[in-house]
Amino acid sequence: MKKNPVKAALREGKPQVGTWLSSGDIMMTRLMARVGFPWLTVDMEHSPIDWSQAAHLFGAIADAGCVPLCRVPLGKYELIKRALDAGAHGIVAPMINTVEQAKEVIDAVKYPPLGNRSVGGVLHAMNFDATAGDYYKHANDEILVILQTESPEGVENAEEIYSLEGVDAIFVGPNDLTFQMSKKTGVHPSPDELEVMLQKILETGKKTGTPVGLHVQTVEAVQQRIEEGWRFIACGSEVKFMLNDAQRIVSGLNLKAEAADLARY
Repeated sequence: MKKNPVKAALREGKPQVGTWLSSGDIMMTRLMARVGFPWLTVDMEHSPIDWSQAAHLFGAIADAGCVPLCRVPLGKYELIKRALDAGAHGIVAPMINTVEQAKEVIDAVKYPPLGNRSVGGVLHAMNFDATAGDYYKHANDEILVILQTESPEGVENAEEIYSLEGVDAIFVGPNDLTFQMSKKTGVHPSPDELEVMLQKILETGKKTGTPVGLHVQTVEAVQQRIEEGWRFIACGSEVKFMLNDAQRIVSGLNLKAEAADLARY
């Protein structure tokens, strides 16, 4: 059975930089899986990707030698089981605010006696180039468990959550954390206030020995965060990359101005 190189690298304290997949397009996924990112996360929380699509994407990523992860819509047993049986090599669970929620995710990922994941399926073993028997024997050692800290409550409970056996990494969605930190008046926290919260998460990760990461949008931000000690980092998404380059070309050719002129006729 294949090893999970991302899980091994995180254990050794090595940064792992990947990106998000939101389009659900199989051709784009096959191409992205060969770009050089060590992992790709199929986002089933904020995209219309269905289970059949996801299974094809996990397979395309794994066949290319990349690690397929799934951000499930919620850290619930039935969703986690389905994502793993469809061939994901790890779970990204959003909005983990309490120890109880974290334990539910870990239990759903792990086969007994470490958890309560049920036995079945075929695509999971195929994506690890394994027999079903080998997969059941080694899956607990190779599947990634990544929990998202996205609220002040999650930060408050961070040390206890990050210390749980079975947590491989923590991931922060800065946008959700910003909104969750918003005051009742609707005013968002300042960039400095958000940064203070991010640094609390980073320090808790260092204290507990748990790799922490976050979503950023530029190479410069990736480099800065790695220097600070962040280890599981997502940069943009395949949709963002496509739009950024398209917008750069449109701007360079002044096509927006031309389109505005044509709109008058």
